Amino acid sequence: EVQLVESGGGSVQAGGSLRLSCRASLLSSNVYCISWTRQDREGVAAIDSDGTLSLPTSVQGRFSISVDTANKILYLQMNDLKPEDSGMYYCLQLVGNIGSVAGTCTGGRSYWGQGTQVTVSS
Repeated sequence: EVQLVESGGGSVQAGGSLRLSCRASLLSSNVYCISWTRQDREGVAAIDSDGTLSLPTSVQGRFSISVDTANKILYLQMNDLKPEDSGMYYCLQLVGNIGSVAGTCTGGRSYWGQGTQVTVSS
């Protein structure tokens, strides 16, 4: 069973930073894509098993995504946060590749974590 557990959310002022973590039980699979998605279904960042990254322009230069495959943890480093970055952030994993929409994955059945809340005040 795929398990995804997010952590690291919180409340910060604009310009601040947060690092989200997602413990993903199947990061050792041969082919995968794993991403961060906000509650409005907007893809925030994605990475696949080839190491290909995908981030929308709205977060490029501010957010970075990385994977610790040994410990099966996905990270999202968020810097220079803005109020519009606020929302529930979900970790999503599937067997597949980077999607055509920036920050997303495409492939088989997707698995979601329970989410972690990010609140950025102005």
